[in-house]
Amino acid sequence: MNKSQLLRDLILGKETLIMPNAYDPISARMIEKAGFNAVQCSGYSFSVRNGYLKESDVTLEDNLEWTRRIVDAVNVPVMADAEDGYGDAETITETVRRFMEIGVAGLNIEDQILGEPGPLRIIDEELMAEKIRIARKTAEVEGNPNLVINGRTDALKSAPDREEALNIAIERANTYLESGATLAFITYTETIEEAVIITREVKGPVTIAVGMPYNLQNFSIADLEKLGVARISLPTLLVYSSLKAMETALNHLKKDDMKNLKEKGFLYSAEDLNELLG
Repeated sequence: MNKSQLLRDLILGKETLIMPNAYDPISARMIEKAGFNAVQCSGYSFSVRNGYLKESDVTLEDNLEWTRRIVDAVNVPVMADAEDGYGDAETITETVRRFMEIGVAGLNIEDQILGEPGPLRIIDEELMAEKIRIARKTAEVEGNPNLVINGRTDALKSAPDREEALNIAIERANTYLESGATLAFITYTETIEEAVIITREVKGPVTIAVGMPYNLQNFSIADLEKLGVARISLPTLLVYSSLKAMETALNHLKKDDMKNLKEKGFLYSAEDLNELLG
């Protein structure tokens, strides 16, 4: 069984697949060591790790290289963040082929227009559907028909009226599934009530992100598991918690309080690190 089929089976299985997002090989190994069955890459986390102001500053070449390092670091399936495919429909074949060449089990393709100033905008629904159809065809031609394609829509943030935006997002999610996506990803889901509507109205497997500033206090992983959400993404958890841990360590250092770092369990042991790297 190749890793795309394994990831597909995990997504379509009875249990919700929880996928923390890695930003480098060591965070990917931490995810694997903690017992998670798959790793998600995040363009946003890549940009934070490298001190970029905008996610759109991550080039395709950057993304491929950093994702390859994560794929090589772990044994579990890895899903790439292919952003918007890095171009129009004509570029999708090459983008998908290159991600498959580095060994990813799946990838996200999104409908937002990345990097433009001003309010978030999304591309035409049919253009996005065409990108997904081409991505699926490419995977089949290249001998990996089980490649997981996560069709992401940012429509919930594209219209001022929340109810209207939710309807647009659900319509797009269904279109992307019909076009060959393995599952649909509706970003910016804020409330459990929205999650209920999404899981009821989307005619296929759904991804919802958790631990985000806009929904952190509104629902839990267990809440989404009860709804039958196929996959839960945690796009910022590790990069944000790592930053906080570094800030904590540096503040203790300034106070010459290194002893408390160890006593309070803030330091990773050399023994555990050697095991992680071994």
